[in-house]
Amino acid sequence: MNATVLVVHGSTNGSTAEIADAVAAVLSKEGLTVETRPAGTVKDVSPYDAVVIGGALYAGRWHKDARRFARRYRRALAGRPVWLFSSGPLDPSAGERDVPPVPGVRRIMDRLDAREHVTFGGRLEEGARGWVARMLLKNGKGGDFRDFHRIEGWAAGVAGELTGVRSEV
Repeated sequence: MNATVLVVHGSTNGSTAEIADAVAAVLSKEGLTVETRPAGTVKDVSPYDAVVIGGALYAGRWHKDARRFARRYRRALAGRPVWLFSSGPLDPSAGERDVPPVPGVRRIMDRLDAREHVTFGGRLEEGARGWVARMLLKNGKGGDFRDFHRIEGWAAGVAGELTGVRSEV
């Protein structure tokens, strides 16, 4: 199947957008046609055969743009394969164990009949927007906890489901 895939993201400081770009790069490498967009800019999902939605986690909630995208396109996504990812823990936990989706994301998974959800570590570095981010940084809670090898492996699995061929990244 030569599917056209939309990878959307809700990202404030760019970390989740970079994960979405990494997912899209793997999907493209596997022969799929891919477009990556901020969730708030999408006007129509009808041209896409499959969708990956990524959202940054802030205080246990998915980024508002990812939530709005899922709500706005719920009916249009029916019957399409959908995968979700979250980005957020500012510690190594996401790489050490499976971190379940937060309750709001679990509800979105159920409403969209999503195939899978995964949580990746997040990144918070100097210059991040928002007072909560600045307070976390002031208290030494920043850093980059993303594991791009794991992200690419997950994306290869998504590509394998769409193409019927599983490759190693």
